[in-house]
Amino acid sequence: MRRARTVEEYVAWMKDALYEVEDMRASIEYDEEGMGATKPYIEEIESSLKDVFKQMESGDYCWNTGDLRYTSVIRDLDESVIPFRQLLIRINETHTKGLETDEEQD
Repeated sequence: MRRARTVEEYVAWMKDALYEVEDMRASIEYDEEGMGATKPYIEEIESSLKDVFKQMESGDYCWNTGDLRYTSVIRDLDESVIPFRQLLIRINETHTKGLETDEEQD
């Protein structure tokens, strides 16, 4: 799976994921009965992403500190539950392995 190639791309992915979380949270509020089971997953994903984003903003972010917290939450879920699961996996891959280099693309 392709990882982010630049810090800017990584930050953009983080922002996209946070947007997707907000969008899903709005859907849950609209259809609590149909999507209520997704709520605990979304809360953990959102909390984890926001923590990482705060670390990035403050300059305290460290690459390769193991899987991000939300990874255990999404591991056994499929795209029908979390439609942006692949984005979350890419973010985690970038976090754990660092930015993708030109040598890795060949």
